[in-house]
Amino acid sequence: MKPLFPKITLALLAVFTTTFSASAQLNSAQKWTKANAEVWFKSRVWANGMKLNVSETVDKQEFARQYTANKPYWDKAFAYFRDTDLPNVQVGKQVLDSGHVSVAITENPTKPLEETNWESHVKNIDVQYVAAGAEKMGEVKVPDAKLIERYNPAKDVAHYEAEGKFYEARPGTIFIFFPNDAHRVNVKVDGIEKDKKIVIKISAAP
Repeated sequence: MKPLFPKITLALLAVFTTTFSASAQLNSAQKWTKANAEVWFKSRVWANGMKLNVSETVDKQEFARQYTANKPYWDKAFAYFRDTDLPNVQVGKQVLDSGHVSVAITENPTKPLEETNWESHVKNIDVQYVAAGAEKMGEVKVPDAKLIERYNPAKDVAHYEAEGKFYEARPGTIFIFFPNDAHRVNVKVDGIEKDKKIVIKISAAP
């Protein structure tokens, strides 16, 4: 009878190698190609049981990088969407993780395009969800926008002039804006005067 030790050793080595490789992939920005970020996005392993969709417009490579860098923050955000009666949640603010994850719920009239601004953030990622009503949200990469108001660290915002793509945001779909995404939100949709919106801010990884 042949000894089992070599087989057991090889099996353990294979498990260790697989685990190490997966961990390295999840924590290395260089590993997130368009292809494997697309697979990761479609797998919905990030959703934490949440049924809502994240818009296909999201930068999937950056989403994968940010999520795996700060998984506990994202899991708290998506758990909030999963466990909250979103259309009926009260207007106000909540803290899900002090200094890292906060929620603001508003119910306001939307605005004509000319009354809104392009903006971006550095410290925080905007996770925006229209729970009732509708609005248009625009997006353009920061390098493709013209800076008109320098970044204000106290307010975590910079403003731009830009030409970007606009999307109609309605219940069911979350839009995510990373620090490299200038965005223009709260834009009026014809026939709809206001919306109820939930914005979760998540600390951005470097």
